[in-house]
Amino acid sequence: MPKRLVLALATALSAVASGSLVAAPPATANAATGGFDFAHPQVVATGLRAPWGMAFLPDGSALVSQRDTADIMRVRPGSAPVRVATVPNVSPGGEGGLLGIAVSPFYALDRWVYAYYTSASDNRVVRFRLSSPQAQQPILTGIPRGQIHNGGRIAFGPDGRLYVGTGDAGNSANAPNMNSLGGKILRIRPDGTVPADNPFAGSPVYSYGHRNVEGLAWDKGGRLYATELGQNKWDEINRIRPGRNYGWPVCEGVCTDPRFTNPIVTWSPAEASPSGLAYGKGMLFAAALRGTRLWTVPISGGTAGTPVAEFQGTYGRLRTVAVGPDCSLWVATSNRDGRGTPAADDDRIIRVPPAGR
Repeated sequence: MPKRLVLALATALSAVASGSLVAAPPATANAATGGFDFAHPQVVATGLRAPWGMAFLPDGSALVSQRDTADIMRVRPGSAPVRVATVPNVSPGGEGGLLGIAVSPFYALDRWVYAYYTSASDNRVVRFRLSSPQAQQPILTGIPRGQIHNGGRIAFGPDGRLYVGTGDAGNSANAPNMNSLGGKILRIRPDGTVPADNPFAGSPVYSYGHRNVEGLAWDKGGRLYATELGQNKWDEINRIRPGRNYGWPVCEGVCTDPRFTNPIVTWSPAEASPSGLAYGKGMLFAAALRGTRLWTVPISGGTAGTPVAEFQGTYGRLRTVAVGPDCSLWVATSNRDGRGTPAADDDRIIRVPPAGR
């Protein structure tokens, strides 16, 4: 065997043994959808327990929240995941637990990490430093909790505000009720106070009439989009405008009632049950739980094109998708959440590289 081939084989075997990048089986509809190479995905983490949120540190590593253990894991390609914090006061159960996670836009200066979790009495948003998660500061409390529909996605927008997706907690009356924080998208400053330019004076409510929001993303024009899990008929992607009512529980999917804002994409729940959402290279990427696929949706000026499914049935339930600082697409499975059929190495994070690299 040629010396060069022997060296390459030895290097590859060493990388696998040390927990480095593992090639995943290709399964794709379009090899370069949205500028990402779906023909060459790589598994960068295995053995996670119901990962839910994902956010990136300035060094390029990812912080991943585990719903049921309340652990925050640090994931780096080429290394095994490492637990860097356990968040106290989390009360897992049903769809609740440690859910969304976000990193301060000024992390290098303030070191703040933000988390959305289910406590014994509510859902709440807190912030803390990884070195002392027990010294957490609650910045938004009183979000209704339940066995289902806890929402949970948090993300900083291009305006520096923190956006919070909530669910109706199994009580559809919460969604249109302006005195409830359930079934809403909320917008707050990093310290939890209400911005003066919110659509309802003195209220964190940014939009309402939502059933269960688990994905938030902005396009290059600063337009906000959200995924929403429907009931029996239609799941949705909505373009979010301040102060709008998105119809739940009166309207599911597209309807003709002028009081409500219609979605820009709909699917049947069997095709989707969408959770995480990301934007990159002119596309929205929606992670589908029941649908066990990654939906890719061309987006231009707030208008959606025809969705295309990637990874259909390849990795099972998909919870979270994010564009990393390495310009790759990171996707987390959710097969150990009580509803999936876990493989031996679940849960996993798959990294989809940019096309041409």
